[in-house]
Amino acid sequence: MKQLILDFRRPLVVLLHVGLIVLANFLAFWLIFGPVIPDVLLGRFVDMVPWLVVIRGLAFIPFRLYEGLWRYAGIYDLRNIIGAVVVSTIVFYMVVYWGLGEDTYPSSIFLIDAIVLIILLGGSRMARRIYRDVGRLKPGKRILIYGAGGAGERIVRDMQNNPFYEFEPVGFLDDNPAKIGQHIHGVKVLGTRGALAKVLEDTRPNAVLIAIPSVKPGPIREIVQILSPFKIPIQTLPNVRDLSKSDVNMSQVRSLSINDLLERAPVGLDPEPIKHLIQGKRIMVTGAGGSIGAELCRQIISFHPSALILYERYEYGLYTVASELSAENNAWPVHAVIGDVTDEQRVDDVLAEHQPEVIFHAAAHKHVPLMELNPCEAVKNNVIGTQVMAKAAQRHGVRRFILISTDKAVSPSSVMGATKRVAELLMQGVHSSNGHAFTGVRFGNVLGSAGSVIPRFLEQIKAGGPVTVTHPEMRRYFMLIPEAVQLVLYAAALAKGGELFVLEMGESIKVVDLARNMIRLSGFVPEEEISVTFVGRRPGEKLQEELIDTNETLEPSSVERVFRIRSSYVPEPAFLSKTVEELEKRAGVGDTRGVIDALKKVVPTYRPADPPLSPPVPSAKNSEA
Repeated sequence: MKQLILDFRRPLVVLLHVGLIVLANFLAFWLIFGPVIPDVLLGRFVDMVPWLVVIRGLAFIPFRLYEGLWRYAGIYDLRNIIGAVVVSTIVFYMVVYWGLGEDTYPSSIFLIDAIVLIILLGGSRMARRIYRDVGRLKPGKRILIYGAGGAGERIVRDMQNNPFYEFEPVGFLDDNPAKIGQHIHGVKVLGTRGALAKVLEDTRPNAVLIAIPSVKPGPIREIVQILSPFKIPIQTLPNVRDLSKSDVNMSQVRSLSINDLLERAPVGLDPEPIKHLIQGKRIMVTGAGGSIGAELCRQIISFHPSALILYERYEYGLYTVASELSAENNAWPVHAVIGDVTDEQRVDDVLAEHQPEVIFHAAAHKHVPLMELNPCEAVKNNVIGTQVMAKAAQRHGVRRFILISTDKAVSPSSVMGATKRVAELLMQGVHSSNGHAFTGVRFGNVLGSAGSVIPRFLEQIKAGGPVTVTHPEMRRYFMLIPEAVQLVLYAAALAKGGELFVLEMGESIKVVDLARNMIRLSGFVPEEEISVTFVGRRPGEKLQEELIDTNETLEPSSVERVFRIRSSYVPEPAFLSKTVEELEKRAGVGDTRGVIDALKKVVPTYRPADPPLSPPVPSAKNSEA
């Protein structure tokens, strides 16, 4: 039967409308003249109703009253009903009085008939929605929605309009106090974010949905923290950069991830500067198999360089990223080159062969505790490797050279940070002219990079805990790898030569809060189901990283969240050259103490947290990342 109705839906809809037209006209006579309609007036009804059916039936076509799904009926449909009835009533009036000359037809019928018909047509559609809603009275998944704006309204409407969604919105939260107590599609705004705990107790939802695509990470972290004692799933919508507001619906709802708690790159940045830097150019990336290097390659190739040279000494990392890029970008040549940045002859040969115009130098040893154990290796790779690459770039006419640096280079307490600071000084000391620019870009931790806390936390959570954190007050800046790399490319496009840029990373986050949030997002209650334990600071670690030193000031650039650094400390070129020679000599013979002393000379703000650990541990398998 249901299939038969579907097959003949359009004719049945037309017949229903014809019946309602006749019924409305009869009811108009009945309402005006009472239960017993005089025969003469009943004759007028019988004579004129065919004309009324034809006129209204034709008028309903352009207003699309025979189309649409009634279970989704709303204001749009009511507007069309009123328009169709008003237009057809005017035409019927003209036909009766001017066309047919029936001056005995009661004029009051036109108004009452129109009102009754609008009620009948609208009621028939609402009856379909009421029937659908009655059929959904069984309890669904109770959803508390944070965000009583456009996205939240569309989400609730989508829940209510689709019977296959087993969701029941139980209330809204919104940070605008003026909205408290108001209703959206019958769902009440219960309070602000500060009332979340009380609202949870009152409504007992099965999930909390964050329905603000443009919400900042800070409020999300606060919500996660408030929900820590409750085992309630948190869901969200795609970020505004990935979502057209007109497309908001329940199918796009996803579980909250750790990525949502971190800063994103600005939306709507003009891609033209990066396009001008990369398109049609030969681009080289050192450390291409590492986390940052690989993402640099992914984003660079999307701007269509004439060639992309991947330089990496770790063969598996190189193979992985080269295979990925080649499979997805057959039109742009990708050259996978195995080599070490400290091998001057190999670097010269590669630059002579491929003649890159832009080099992104991402190769580095970056693991802080390991570099405390291997300071000589840190110097070889981070300092000498950078010097070899920079000098070779000068000899071969590379137009732009960008060093990837780190916030650990600021007032460093670790060997890794000190060596990266020396690398920055080398960049600033390189002569830049005639369009040849050498610069550095400094930023903090990136989420999920090799050796970062995120993969370790995930492994510990998977194993059932405990999750180990070094210190309860340890704070770090975090950003997503794609976001950081995007801003690096913008900084590179701004480079004139000799500058040092820094990415604004948002607010620093307590590592212990990050750990607890990860436990929470994995579906566990922190401390109750999975504990967090403190194991003490590791060698070289600071409690709080900084993005600029005490002798540095920030200057704005033309790109949001990218700043130039102006430093009052610039070592004499001769002194810098001499100290780097000393570092190379000390590292070459494994003189750990000599390396530390030389680093302290060239980086006055370097304060080792602990005495250097010796003897150095062989690090042949350390990756360039």
